[in-house]
Amino acid sequence: MPDVADLLAPLQQPLFTVLDTPVSWTEVLGFGSGALCVWLVARQHIANWPIGIANNLFFILLFTGAGLYADAGLQVVYIALAVYGWWAWATGGPESASGRLPVSRTGARTWWVLALATAAATAALTLLLDRATDSTVPFWDALTTALSLAATYGQCRKKVECWYLWIAADVVYVPLYAHKGLYLTALLYVGFMALCVVGLLGWRRELADRTGPAGPAGPAGPAAAAEAMA
Repeated sequence: MPDVADLLAPLQQPLFTVLDTPVSWTEVLGFGSGALCVWLVARQHIANWPIGIANNLFFILLFTGAGLYADAGLQVVYIALAVYGWWAWATGGPESASGRLPVSRTGARTWWVLALATAAATAALTLLLDRATDSTVPFWDALTTALSLAATYGQCRKKVECWYLWIAADVVYVPLYAHKGLYLTALLYVGFMALCVVGLLGWRRELADRTGPAGPAGPAGPAAAAEAMA
C-alpha cells in the first residue's frame, strides 16, 4: 500500500517554470484556492472557511518544502481557527441574537492584547526558528506568522481592522516569497493586498450603514457601542 508521501508526490511535480524556477501543482492549487478564499471573505460568504482549509493543506506542503517552517505550522493553527470562524459566522457566535455575525470594530483593550501577543509570538518564534531549524529568514517568517494569527482572529470575529493586519502581513510576504523562489505565491499575495483593500472598504461601508454616521455610539444605540468595544 502506498504511503502518504507517495500519494502526495504528484502534487510536488513541476507544472511550469517562472524565471527559471519550477512551479508545482501545490503552488498552483494554493494560488487558486487562496485567491478564491480572500474574495469570499471580502464578500462575507461563509464558503471562505472550507475553501480556506483546503488552501491551508496545500500551503503546508508548499511551505515545508521551501523551509518556511513557521508558515507551514501556521496553516495547522489556521485550520483550527477556520473551524471556529466557520461556526461563528454560521451562528453569529454567543453575542449575536440575530444568527448572523455583524461587522464591528476592535476595542482598545483587544488592540493592546493583540499587539503584545504579536510582539511576544514574533520574538519566541524567531528564537525557535533560529535555533531549532535551518530557516534562513527566522525573523520575517516569525513576524508574518504572528501578524497572520492576529488577523485571523479578527476575521473570525468580523472585526474590520483585521484587514489592516492582513495588508501589513502581505507587505512582508510578497518579498519574502520572492526571495524563496515562490514567485507565483508572491504574485498571489500582491492580489491578496488588492482584495484586502476591497474587503476593508466593503466592511467599513457595512459598518457605517449599520451604525450610522455618528459611529457605534451614535444613533444605532448602546448595543452597537457595546459590540464595538468587544
